[in-house]
Amino acid sequence: MATLEALRRARVPQRPSPRSEAGSCTTPGDLPSRLRRWQSVRSWARLIREAEALWHVDVRALHRLAAQELVQLVQEVPPGLRRRVNLWLERFRVSTRLR
Repeated sequence: MATLEALRRARVPQRPSPRSEAGSCTTPGDLPSRLRRWQSVRSWARLIREAEALWHVDVRALHRLAAQELVQLVQEVPPGLRRRVNLWLERFRVSTRLR
């Protein structure tokens, strides 16, 4: 019975969650900057999705415009945001991916 009581009192060490290890939002001041980054990444992906959607229109001039817009957008995405923009592009089910 003493060992059962000792087990009840013993604290089981908990593993830290993966989010806390990855630098999740630990201070309230981080939230606005994370929100701005999220909005920026999502906006880039939406612009790329819209340019890609022009490919489904059967007008050559729009195809040329869409190609130019898509090339320009892909070049303008900041390198630090490309991985996260790719995640949004996958969610939007478009074929463009950034390197």
